[in-house]
Amino acid sequence: MAQSREPARTGEVLGWTLLSAIAPGAGHLRAGWRRTGLALLGVYAALLLGAFLLYLNADGDLFGAATDYLQTIAVGALLLGAGWFVMIVHTYVAFRPGRLPQGAQILTGTLAGLIAVAMITPFVVVANTAWTTESGLNAIFAQSTPEPQAEQQGRPVDPWAGRKRVNILLLGGDADTHRTGVRTDSMNLASVDVASGNTVLMSLPRNLENVRFRPGTPMAGRFPNGFRLPADPGGGRSDLLNSVWEYADAHPEIFGGKTHQGAKVLMDTIGYTLGVKVDWYALVNMWGFAKLIDAIGGVTITVETDVVFGKFNEGLVKAGTRKLNGGDAMWYARSRTYSDDYTRMRRQRCVIAALLDQADPATVLTRFNKIALATKELLRTDIPRDVLKHLVPLALKVKNGKVTSIQFVPPLIHTGYPDWEKIRQISAKAIRDSVAQRPAVATAGPSAAPTGTATASATPKPRKSSDSTKSLGDGCGVL
Repeated sequence: MAQSREPARTGEVLGWTLLSAIAPGAGHLRAGWRRTGLALLGVYAALLLGAFLLYLNADGDLFGAATDYLQTIAVGALLLGAGWFVMIVHTYVAFRPGRLPQGAQILTGTLAGLIAVAMITPFVVVANTAWTTESGLNAIFAQSTPEPQAEQQGRPVDPWAGRKRVNILLLGGDADTHRTGVRTDSMNLASVDVASGNTVLMSLPRNLENVRFRPGTPMAGRFPNGFRLPADPGGGRSDLLNSVWEYADAHPEIFGGKTHQGAKVLMDTIGYTLGVKVDWYALVNMWGFAKLIDAIGGVTITVETDVVFGKFNEGLVKAGTRKLNGGDAMWYARSRTYSDDYTRMRRQRCVIAALLDQADPATVLTRFNKIALATKELLRTDIPRDVLKHLVPLALKVKNGKVTSIQFVPPLIHTGYPDWEKIRQISAKAIRDSVAQRPAVATAGPSAAPTGTATASATPKPRKSSDSTKSLGDGCGVL
C-alpha cells in the first residue's frame, strides 16, 4: 500500500486522527492508505444509511422495536466499539509517528490513546444499557406469549388486534417481610386509547365494601351478595376491596385447589366493577417506588399542608414546594395520619402527575442504570415480554396525550353502600369523553355532587365542583 512520503507534523497527526474518529477512513486517505480509507468510508456510509432506513421503517416505534433485540444491540455495540478503537489506533500508526521527535511522539501517542478511549466509551455505555435493560425486562415481564396478531399477507400488523383501548390495572401494594399476603391499598385502572394516547385514570378506594364479583365466578359463588366477612376482633374489616387479592390467595379451595389466584381475581373484580376488561396488572411495591424516585433524582411537588407519618407520628413532610426524595415522596403519597383514604388518593394522583411531567427522556437516559435497577424491585406484572415493544410507543403517546382522572369517593360514591351501576355509567362516560379528545376542564372534590358528568368547551371555564372527571394535576400544587 502507498505510504506518505513526507514525515507528518505533530498537528497533522493529531488533526487527522481526530477527524478519523468522526469520519473513519479520512485519516487513512491522507496517510496514503487509499484502499483502506475508501473501504472504511464505505462501511461507515453503509452503517449510516442502514441506521436511517431502520429509523424510517420503524414507523416511529423504534424504541419499542429495540426491546426485541437488546442482546444483539449489546453485542453489536461492543464489536463496533472495538472496531472503532482499532481504527483510530491504526490511523495514528499510518502516519508513522516514529519519525516525529521523541516529545512529539509522547504527546501524539497519549492524545491518540485518549481519543480512542473516548470514542469507545459511548459504545460501552450502549452495551451496558442494553444488557441492563434486557436483564430488568426479563426479571419483570412474563415470557413467551403469542403476538397480538399474526402477519397477514404483507399488510401492517395491528399490534392490538383491532382493539381501541388497553386497560392496565396499576396497584400499590404494601407486601413486606413481616406481613403475610398482599394488600392493594392503591388501585387505579388506566384506560388508554391506542390511537391518541388519551388516558382515563379511574381510582377506586381501598375501603369499598360489599364488593360484587362477576356472576359465574368462584368468588361470586362464595359471596353471592357481595364480599362480606365477620368483623375482625379489633372491630376492623378484612373484606374491603384492598383485601380481595389477599383473600383469594389464602383460599385456594374456592378455585378447586389452584393457588396464587389473587391477581386474576382482583383484575376481574375491578373490571366488572368499572364495566371494562382489564388486560394486565402492574403491582408497585411502595418501597420500590421510593427507590425509583431517588433514581430519577427526586420529584418536585407542592405539599399543601404538613404530612405526618411514622409509627409514633415522628415523621414529617413539611408544607411547601420543593424536590422530595423517594422516602418523603412515598410517605406524602401513602400517609393517612391525621387524614383519610380520599385525601391520600388525591396525593397519590399528584405524585403520578409530577412523575409524568418530570420524568422526561433526557432524565431517563442520563440515569438509566439507576432507574433500571430500581424498577426491578418496583414491579410485579403479568404483562407479556413480547407485548412490551408495542407498549413502549403507546406510553410515549400517553405522555403527549390528555390524562384525566376519576376518584370514586364520597360523596360521588358511598363506599359503604356503593351504587355499582352508577360507577359503570361514570366510567363509560369518562371513556367516551376521552375518545372525543375534549379538553379536561372538569374537577371532582369533596363537594362534588354524584352526577357523573363532565364539562368541556373550546374556551376554558371555571371548574365546577359538580363534575366527576378532572385532569390528573387538578388540585395539586396549591398551598
